Order: sequence, then C-alpha cells, then structure tokens
Amino acid sequence: MIERIVLIVLDSVGIGELPDARDFGDEGSNTLANTAKAVGGLKLPNLKKLGLGNIFPIVGVAPEKEPMGCYGKSAEVSRGKDTTTGHWEMMGIISKDPFPTYPHGFPAQVIDAFEKAIGKKVLGNVVASGTEIIKKLGMEHMKTGMPIVYTSADSVFQIAAHEDVIPVEELYRICRIARTLLTGKHAVGRVIARPFIGTSPDNFKRTDRRKDFSLSPPHKTVLDLASEKGFEVFGIGKIKDIFNGQGITASIHTANNEEGIIEIVNHAKRSFKGILFANLGDFDTLYGHRNNALGYKNALEAFDRSVPKIIESINPRDLLIITADHGCDPTTESTDHSREYTPLLAYSKCDNFTGGKNLGIRKTFADIGATISELLQLGRLPIGESFAGEIIVQ
Repeated sequence: MIERIVLIVLDSVGIGELPDARDFGDEGSNTLANTAKAVGGLKLPNLKKLGLGNIFPIVGVAPEKEPMGCYGKSAEVSRGKDTTTGHWEMMGIISKDPFPTYPHGFPAQVIDAFEKAIGKKVLGNVVASGTEIIKKLGMEHMKTGMPIVYTSADSVFQIAAHEDVIPVEELYRICRIARTLLTGKHAVGRVIARPFIGTSPDNFKRTDRRKDFSLSPPHKTVLDLASEKGFEVFGIGKIKDIFNGQGITASIHTANNEEGIIEIVNHAKRSFKGILFANLGDFDTLYGHRNNALGYKNALEAFDRSVPKIIESINPRDLLIITADHGCDPTTESTDHSREYTPLLAYSKCDNFTGGKNLGIRKTFADIGATISELLQLGRLPIGESFAGEIIVQ
C-alpha cells in the first residue's frame, strides 16, 4: 500500500507545445527538446532510465526498451501558463479564466491606491526583466527610498527593494498590502517581493529572500483533503507560497535547486505518511526567463545526477512523481513561459508497482491529484482521472 507521495515539480521543464500554443504565442516551443538541440544533446541517464526519452524525442536521451518507471505527458486545461495555475491544476483546480496581466503596466487606480496605502510613491510600473529593472532604477531607488514596481507577461505584481533601503520584513509588509488591494478584476496570481543588494548597477544582485504572496485557492485541493485526514503535507521551495499556505502542514524555503534536492532527500528519509511536495525553480528563474540554454542544460544534468539519491531515500510505500508546471523555452525569442505539455514520470519500489507503462497523454494536470487522492484514500475528485490502477497492481 502506498502511504506517501513524493511529488517533484521541475519548474518550467515543458516537453512540447500544446494544441492551443498558438493562442498564447508559443507555437514551436519545446523546452526539453529545443534545449537539447541547442546544446548538442542532454546527458540525463537517470531520467532516461525512468522513461523520459520514451515521451518525446530528445537529443541525447534515447528511449529505454524497459524503463524502470512509468511515463507520459500531461496537458493543461486551465487557461494559463504560470506557476500558480499549473500547481493548482495538479491539485484539482481548473482555472477557467486566466489571471489578469498588464502588458502596459498597472492602471493609475491600482498604483494610486497602493501608493496611498504604503505612504510612498513608486518607481517603474513597467513590464521588465527583474535583473534589468534594478540596473536601471536601483540607484534612483536608493536615493529616494521609493520601491520599484514592475510586472512581466505573467500575472505578477513585483516589488523590488534594496535590503539596506527597505528592510526585507518591511518589503514583505508592503507586499501584503498590495495583496489585499489586488482583488476583483485586478486579482493577480502573485505579488512577489524581490529584495536585492549591491552598491551600483554593476553589482546589484537579487537575494534568495524572494517571497511570493499568492491568492488562496478558490476551493479545497488535494492538499486540504490530505491534511484534514491527518496526513502530513510538507512543502519544499515555494509550494507554501503558491497555495498561500492552504493545506500545507509544514514547509521549508530553499534558495536554489541544490538546497531543494537536499531537503527532498532529508525529508524523504523521515518517518511520516502523506505528501512531500517540492518545487525546483532554478530552471525557470535562472535559465528559462534569461534564454540561457546552456545554463538550462547544466541545471537539468545536475538534477539528473541527484535522481539516484532521491530514489535511494524513498521507501517501498512511496510513489515518486516527477513533472513540471509549464514550459519556458530558453531557445525562443520570448523570455516568458510557454504553453506546453509537461513530462510525467512515476516510480515506486513497492512490489506491485508495474514499471515500463506508457501513461499516454493525460487530459489534465489534475490526473496527478486524482492519483494521489486514490492512493491515499482521500475520496474521488470532481476532475482528473487517476492512473493509480495503471501503475499499481492491487
């Protein structure tokens, strides 16, 4: 019997354009395959053993004749391609309407209300790269004390501030104010605190004290169902932020993929029943958005080298699932997320696990939540089709 789920989200590691990718400006996107082509192939022997190369042709990752894992890919039903939408759908929430975006900056009524609430004027209010905006406005911010507000193609209200000008806890406080103001038609998916340090544009650097302030899910998710039944739901990385803490019983913030992997292994070795839910975000933030295909390759290969440690840390009553939440193809002109299928890999050491199964194209990310719900006996979800019966023979 499966008693624990170890769910790892490789943030932005998509595996090919969805049928409606053109509607999102993402025709031709394929984060994994295009990255592999751009860098002359990927060396992912451990993910290959699980069946990654059986999902879609990837240079350097050949199909396995007898994969040790089960494999497939998942389609996103929700109208979005962002972190919040993807994770929520995995746990049983279909977002019919996309979160609002602001390609020309936020309207005056939003900025005026925010400035009034915090007692300060702001700088920016533009669509910008987070690293470029602090180079451009960082010195003015340090002189005036005005926070820098910016957004992107995603539904985000981002606030950047130097840690010596606006202390991090104060930055978090004004982010909470923004979160309370951004409701109704302006209910952005996330308000994000972006602290940075440095003395000049040449050495300004964002720190690892970023914090996301998400909307609360509109109704219960698999995480709520699990925690209400007494299971532990442990979030690693930004999982707690994505769900605004809803359904999470404990969590730990991590600065990067390396720390995230260490925490996955450490907590998998603990004795508990429930869900270990991790997000590894470097693929997206450090390499996808910056169109750095070589960096993306290196991050993928570093994760692959950790797979044996992760597998060693799980026990025969665990199910390991590796997936993603959207794409962010570093080889396209766009620096934003891409509307893609996500890879689905599942593995267990339990005696009745049947490896090598092709799980096909899942109609929704919510199939993951439905599978978790069935295995932990949480009740049937209104959406999603469990694949538990395909991988675990009762």
